Amino acid sequence: MPMLKHLLAVASLSLAMSSPVLAQGASRPSAAPETPRKARNVILFLADAGGVPSVNAASLLGYGEPLKLHIQKWPNLGLSETSPVDQLVSDSANGMSSIVTGVKTRNGVISQSPAAVRGKVDGAPTKTLLEYAEERGLRTGVVTSEPITDATPAATYAHSNDRAKWGEIFPQAFSPRFGDGVDVLFGAGRQKIGEQLAARGTGFDQLAKANDRPIYARLEDASPANARPVVVADQIDVRAASLRALDLLRSSPKGYLLVIEWDAHTDDPRKGLQNLVDLDKLIAEIEGRVDLKDTLLLFTADHSFGLQVDGGRRGEPLLEGYDAWKAAGKDEDVVRLKNVMVNRSHTGEEVVALATGAGAQRVRGYFPNTHLFQIMMDAWGWKPDAAN
Repeated sequence: MPMLKHLLAVASLSLAMSSPVLAQGASRPSAAPETPRKARNVILFLADAGGVPSVNAASLLGYGEPLKLHIQKWPNLGLSETSPVDQLVSDSANGMSSIVTGVKTRNGVISQSPAAVRGKVDGAPTKTLLEYAEERGLRTGVVTSEPITDATPAATYAHSNDRAKWGEIFPQAFSPRFGDGVDVLFGAGRQKIGEQLAARGTGFDQLAKANDRPIYARLEDASPANARPVVVADQIDVRAASLRALDLLRSSPKGYLLVIEWDAHTDDPRKGLQNLVDLDKLIAEIEGRVDLKDTLLLFTADHSFGLQVDGGRRGEPLLEGYDAWKAAGKDEDVVRLKNVMVNRSHTGEEVVALATGAGAQRVRGYFPNTHLFQIMMDAWGWKPDAAN
């Protein structure tokens, strides 16, 4: 019996030493939770209409296999819900306004509250991420493949009850509510913007003179000595414009915000998916030029689009039948290729949000697209104004 008691005591001591539950009165040093790194810089990549099906198809088009895009290797993943306040399917105006202000609104409305009635009644202006950055002395830039007044880029620097009012939207880049306004502005749409400005009794030359700020017609024309260039071109080389913007912004002593949009609508499936492949390559290139210890990289879309991959085999072209469809020149609502079908409309399912770098750990789970605004604000360690 004494031997049995001895063995039991030894076993009990051994269990206590190996167990994660400590004996009474014992203490164990605990590892301090890692403090999330604060961002100095934020780069937001926006694939317009680049929903989950399009991201998947872009990998298949570009590399013949799924999960080959650079962004698909990023460690932080969430699904962002995109609806406006009154409907189930978003346009770019509400979609981007929600991301950069944290406030959902109505389709067609640019960074105004849901009280806005498109084309008729203004809502209160909602403060944008770019305006917060300007207020705090950061440098800011917006680059887009589309007209610089289109809904997605416009939502960063302007406020309007109607996304179609380009003649009203563009001058707001020169009359900011906070700071000195967007520093680097590169986009397309020169002819149509010029026409709308003329209808309001102004133009590029008048705005440039009044604000002592040239408005260049080509990226190549922008003087290297100009630290705050504005380019409104007929077409824009997104890669060249983005890299130039990054070079200009990263000299900022306080940090920067850079927003890069590339159209990914798949009305023309090859063009839209190739744009996504090219944007992904640009993202990889930019990631190699920044320090992820102080820079947040975030990829998402403003809304999804009606594309589905419903056939195909490895080794076959994803877009088999595309050339024949293109040559036929049919303007159909539904594009039917062998392996892909495109319903040429926006759709309401969630879009992917992917992130890496400082503050990226906050991107996880399902959330409304307004949460992306909070993620970027939190990455900087900023609190939104109470009224926003």
